[in-house]
Amino acid sequence: MNHPYSFGPEKGDKIVYIREVAVADLPDEVREQVPGVDVLYSVHSPDGERLALVKDRSLAFTLAREHEFAPVSVH
Repeated sequence: MNHPYSFGPEKGDKIVYIREVAVADLPDEVREQVPGVDVLYSVHSPDGERLALVKDRSLAFTLAREHEFAPVSVH
């Protein structure tokens, strides 16, 4: 039998990218909010827009999933 099956809405447009960001590369107002921290993790949309900055990698993935995004690590 060959019956089409709907697996639900497409997830392709719900991908976000998680990457490590050096705090030194961020604007002064952000660096002032995280004294003593060298690295943050950013959540980016496919077009490169930064959606969030968080303190650890697992939190970035959790945040993305809580908002129904499919997170992908960028090396």
